[in-house]
Amino acid sequence: MDGPSIIGESLSVPRMFGSFPLPLNYHPRSDHHSKVACWGVVFDLLNNSPLLRSHVEENKVAFGINHSINDYAQNRKKDLDLVICTPDPGVPSKGRTLHDLALSWDIVLNRSQQATLTRLPVIVEAAVGSVLVALEAKACMTEFGKAGPRLFDELNSSQQIVHGSSSSSLAVGLVTINSADSFFSPLRNKHLTFDPTLPVDVSTHSQPLDVQRTLKRVESLPRRAGSSDQGFDALGIIVMNCPNLGALVEILTVPPAPAAGSTFHYDAMIHRVLGEYSSRFSTL
Repeated sequence: MDGPSIIGESLSVPRMFGSFPLPLNYHPRSDHHSKVACWGVVFDLLNNSPLLRSHVEENKVAFGINHSINDYAQNRKKDLDLVICTPDPGVPSKGRTLHDLALSWDIVLNRSQQATLTRLPVIVEAAVGSVLVALEAKACMTEFGKAGPRLFDELNSSQQIVHGSSSSSLAVGLVTINSADSFFSPLRNKHLTFDPTLPVDVSTHSQPLDVQRTLKRVESLPRRAGSSDQGFDALGIIVMNCPNLGALVEILTVPPAPAAGSTFHYDAMIHRVLGEYSSRFSTL
């Protein structure tokens, strides 16, 4: 699967976020990380599913961005990062493609990945008809004690709202956890916006304990094995080293990252989505 490497390479390119004076790999108030992660998931799903590719070629399936979904059961609303959906036939397509998003979202691809993208059928952004797959990407980069409970609540509410809207939709979560020993947070360094010469405040972590604690919290999220239950249909975890000061972002493939074959390994998440998609939507 290419998603983790695409995320690592894309975040390794420092970028400016708003008025903050220093280039960063990640900003907690930006959705750039979520967009890159969701793009990588769609890329892997398309590349590994003949059924999904045929649905795209037959114009049965499109994607939607920041789609607002309503929980019929609890009367709640949530904007989803990205969805794979049937297009609304009454609304013209917006025209953007996965290829276009790679450019506008600064997705970094190697030659092999670029060649794969050119071979894939062109999936188009459209007004959402029925949500088939709902993607939610979250990151826990620092202040793990505070961030852990909030991460759990946000993810859990996401799958509840998705399934409260339609039990047939697949709720997919991807969580990125930072394994760096330290982290430069722009929120703790707002003073640099006014005077870049002031001292910086760098957070220190207790690793690998912080990652391990966050892993346990994410792993405790509910998961479902059938269309009538509550829980994520697929849930993946990526562990990366990101001090957030412009250095290369490293994707970990050894502990504390989930091992190959683990329920929470990225590849297992993709394979589970592919299996559930084939089971539920083969006759789309």
